[in-house]
Amino acid sequence: MTDAAVPTPAGGTVTDAEVRAMRRALELAERGPVVGDHARVGAVLLAPDGTVLGEGWHRGAGTPHAEVDAMSRVDPALLRGATAVVTLEPCDHTGRTGPCSVALIGAGVARVVYAVDDPGAVASGGAERLRGAGVEVVSGVLAAEAEAFLERWLLSVRLGRPWVTVKWAASLDGRAAAADGTSKWITGAAARQHVHEQRAAHDAVLVGTGTALADDPGLTARGDAGELLADQPLPVVLGDRAVPADAALRRHPRGLLTIPGHDLHQALRTLREQGVHSVLVEGGPTVASAVIAAGLADELLVYLAPVLLGGPRVALGDIGVGSIRAARPLRVLSTTSLGPDLLVRARPTPPATAGDDGARPDRSRT
Repeated sequence: MTDAAVPTPAGGTVTDAEVRAMRRALELAERGPVVGDHARVGAVLLAPDGTVLGEGWHRGAGTPHAEVDAMSRVDPALLRGATAVVTLEPCDHTGRTGPCSVALIGAGVARVVYAVDDPGAVASGGAERLRGAGVEVVSGVLAAEAEAFLERWLLSVRLGRPWVTVKWAASLDGRAAAADGTSKWITGAAARQHVHEQRAAHDAVLVGTGTALADDPGLTARGDAGELLADQPLPVVLGDRAVPADAALRRHPRGLLTIPGHDLHQALRTLREQGVHSVLVEGGPTVASAVIAAGLADELLVYLAPVLLGGPRVALGDIGVGSIRAARPLRVLSTTSLGPDLLVRARPTPPATAGDDGARPDRSRT
């Protein structure tokens, strides 16, 4: 290596060229599909002098992983002695494709630098296999940036449930509907379009049977002109009442998944088993409140319209807060104007514990 060595949090050292390559690998990873049963991964291959040999990224389930994609673009003779810089630990299992660890060893790569360990019980172990074959391995390079980029996927694999975003629209005084129950178009066109974009950015969208029966939603992701977007979420209905045969959900391009009962933890495990890594909860006050009360909300998207409705139709019901001391604290990540409306994006933070100074730690991975 020709440039200066930089220590890593994991105890190894990397060169400036490798750090630059990792930043580039993260940029490449962004080109991969946002939704689907896969991690978005990028890879850069470096010659011993630090020059770039090739680049690659994962284009979705069933396609070559980032390392293999990058190697396919390089003369095999140049791979011997090269360094692979990857945003995620090379996998060590055979699924739709073969193990990247084995491919790297077979190509004669001498060094592998990666950002984050693969938390999967099946796919992990690539670093150990590489070291066992005499490949030099350094981990933890730009780990914080990679963790933030992969946060949804990493959480879903680590916890065995999807990342959960809870969304609701409300008047400025916190009502989800007027006193007579009418609620259509509380927010304007820009806010509604943003919701469609959020649907497209999640693997699934979940409602309860109450919303499915009362509103007959389609839960598709649509563009400004009403056209279906390329990415469609899997529609999920939670509860015991049957969805009518002529319901709009029955015509969804992804089909319909119904999960009986009201066990949220089990429902989320079921979704994870279906390959769902992120879910948008749109299902009205009952489901939204239950998800928050259970501590399962990872992010909140609250669309506020500049109107007052008053009355009993609140956006959230009981979330298990009996006093102000039990209030659930949030960290506001952003506030965005959407036409006349306001979007508040926030995440839960853990409550202060006895004996601390009252400060609430920041759990955000952004």
